[in-house]
Amino acid sequence: QVQLVESGGGSVQAGGSLRLSCVSSGYTTSRYYMGWFRQAPGKEREGVAAIYPGGFPTYYSDSVKGRFTISQDNAKNTVYLQMNSLKPEDTSMYYCAAASPGSRPLFRLLVPSEYAYWGQGTQVTVSS
Repeated sequence: QVQLVESGGGSVQAGGSLRLSCVSSGYTTSRYYMGWFRQAPGKEREGVAAIYPGGFPTYYSDSVKGRFTISQDNAKNTVYLQMNSLKPEDTSMYYCAAASPGSRPLFRLLVPSEYAYWGQGTQVTVSS
């Protein structure tokens, strides 16, 4: 059974940094597409970063490109989201997700419906 557990969220001032972690079990991260999504109250879930099986390539939404970095440690079955230069508009619940192996074009990796497995989320709050 696939399980994903996020951690690392918290409160930070604008300009600060946080690193989110997603530990997975029940499968091998090196074989799955992994993504980070966020959802604020009253808004749709938004894809922010994704990584191909094996760790390359990576893909980012325009809103976080240059500030966020997704990476994975296959030995630890863990995916990370390093978030720098945080802005108040980054405030949201952040979710880790996994998509089973299969051919997917890069632009689909930020689409929530491509992912079958989800964590419970971790809250990120950025104050101005």
